[in-house]
Amino acid sequence: MKPVKLRDAHEEFKTFLKQNKKSTSTVVAYGKDIDQLLVFLEELQRNQTHEVNKEDIEAFLAKLTNDGYTPKSISRKINSTRTFYRFLKVSEYITDDPSLLVSHPKYQLAPPRILTPTEYRALRDAARNDNRMFAVIELLLQTGIRIGELANLRLSDVNKDSLHISPFEKHEDRIVPLNKRAQEALARYMEVRPKVTDDHLFVTKSGKPFLIRNIRTAVERYFRLAEIKDAKVNDLRHTFVAHHLKHGVSLVVLSKVL
Repeated sequence: MKPVKLRDAHEEFKTFLKQNKKSTSTVVAYGKDIDQLLVFLEELQRNQTHEVNKEDIEAFLAKLTNDGYTPKSISRKINSTRTFYRFLKVSEYITDDPSLLVSHPKYQLAPPRILTPTEYRALRDAARNDNRMFAVIELLLQTGIRIGELANLRLSDVNKDSLHISPFEKHEDRIVPLNKRAQEALARYMEVRPKVTDDHLFVTKSGKPFLIRNIRTAVERYFRLAEIKDAKVNDLRHTFVAHHLKHGVSLVVLSKVL
């Protein structure tokens, strides 16, 4: 065992995640979770990897509960902590892993949020006069692609009746069919798309790529305009899946599209 400072180990951990091709969102989420843990441990004057025990981690989780974190959020932070401690053990910074002695809180997973036909129509109607956002929403609803994949689309990825989805994080490239609604929405958008050098399909008025966080914010704005409550961008993907299963599309075909 070769104990090191927890802060130094944390930096090595983030580098380790990147080298193992973890997604950017995973690296950021794990990094924030462990930083939060380390701030608490520093208050206990635990600065070295070998100084932390089960009781310290349980005290951290108890603080999260008192601060109003849900059992689901706490469970995620336990997963982050265990991943961090697996790294510490593999790196021979510890001999015993105290995180394995901590239990996950019990909670029930909420069922996927599926837009009703009325909500589906209301969302499309709310965005109808915004050609860019109408195309964004139609692609998410009609193809089931992820928001990150949509933001990453290039002009060359668009064919008459299909999209080429480039490899994104851990997901392989694939071809996704475009139905008539998606084709028409894209055609309307292309008529008003700014004439810029950037080859991203979706761009801002100034010609910069339409970023994931801005797409998410814009879609959520149209949820509010359509008076659709408790919905998130990923629920459009859930709706796509539910709609196709309802109409008899096989799981094999659907999994290839997704």
